[in-house]
Amino acid sequence: MHSPQSTPVTHRGVLAIAVPIMLSNVTEPIIGVVNTAVIGQLPGAYYIGAITVGALIFNFIFWGFGFLRLGTGGLSAQATGGGDAAELVAVLMRALIIAVIAGLAIIALSPFIAQLTFSLLEGSAEVESHAATYFYIRVFSAPFALINFCLIGWFVGQGRARIAFIVQICLNLINGALSLLFVLGLGMTSDGVALAVLIAEVAAALLGLFIAFRRLRQMGARFEGARVFDRAKLIRTFAINRDIMIRTVCLVMAFSWFTARGAKASDVIISANAILMHFFDVAAFLVDGFAFATEALVGQAVGARDRQRFTTAMRLTWIWAIVVGFLTFAIIWLAGPWLIDAMTVNPDVRETARHYLIWSALAPLIGVACFQYDGIFTGATQTADMRNMMLLSMIVFFIAWWPLEKYYGNHGLWLSMIVFFAARGVFFALRMPALRKAAFG
Repeated sequence: MHSPQSTPVTHRGVLAIAVPIMLSNVTEPIIGVVNTAVIGQLPGAYYIGAITVGALIFNFIFWGFGFLRLGTGGLSAQATGGGDAAELVAVLMRALIIAVIAGLAIIALSPFIAQLTFSLLEGSAEVESHAATYFYIRVFSAPFALINFCLIGWFVGQGRARIAFIVQICLNLINGALSLLFVLGLGMTSDGVALAVLIAEVAAALLGLFIAFRRLRQMGARFEGARVFDRAKLIRTFAINRDIMIRTVCLVMAFSWFTARGAKASDVIISANAILMHFFDVAAFLVDGFAFATEALVGQAVGARDRQRFTTAMRLTWIWAIVVGFLTFAIIWLAGPWLIDAMTVNPDVRETARHYLIWSALAPLIGVACFQYDGIFTGATQTADMRNMMLLSMIVFFIAWWPLEKYYGNHGLWLSMIVFFAARGVFFALRMPALRKAAFG
């Protein structure tokens, strides 16, 4: 297996990794955008609210297992940087085993998950009814969605971003086509949207597995139980995954609280916030493409014990992330009114979304720092710091939320999210000297 450390890190090299990752990343929130746009062609505002609440549950669940992508990506990058083909195989197998077990557990626990979440969210009866329909269909996609997380992380860690892009594009093409067919063609509502996502996730997982195992055959790699279940490696894997899971649960809690407060305000507010959050999601995943590139390049540098490569990778990816952050701000601010009209026909939702548009434009720009640091700390597998800094940031978020929403309403709710992003960036920056010392001595 060829180690990449002999190849210098350049602007062209960063873009060669980042651009396919950006395109791959941006397809993930496009699932929500497409589903919202399709269901938004129906006249009731509660349809958008229902899809938002249903998707919120899966965001909480699946983001909670985001360690399968992040942890697998960091470990895959370090194995690639160290030229360890056998460990690269073992990293994937460990992740897939966890994904399948976790996915089946989610299905088994789905009645309890639904009961708990719907008791916490205070949406209207129409919103909850359609959200429940969506949930009980889409939940069967859980094992396949988690397998996709593993595969994306594994491919990205090796710098093979184009494969991840191909898989995600297939997922979204299938989802978009089936959503249009089921909702606008066959007259289905939330059930049609959920069924489209389920079929798309299954197809993407099967395609990704086919490509991954074909690559392993080309490498001449075979499953080695002793290597996969090595005690020290398993302990390290579970420690990394535990820290990232805690970090991700905190992140999802903040976004879930944001959505729940919108649901409590009104169907119009939650629908307007959902549209604006979709804009943020797409922009954030574009900016986050450079964080994924950072994760791969930093992980390879740490695996190769190459301090200069580490420093160069950080500098170049930061430059591009900031540039793209400003571009997303300009696009959302200037094109936002047209995009809002394209996503809903409801006049109240349109007017309300325009009123809060500035926050959706600012959020990804302010979030550049925390996205980049996520990539750095994941690539270096300094996950305890990721966990601790996220816990501190969540505390700051809730401290800021209470007075801001009380006095400024939905404007204050959005501002508390901006404070959350800024706090993450500051806390991460304070831990950079410790990361360098841990990685390079």
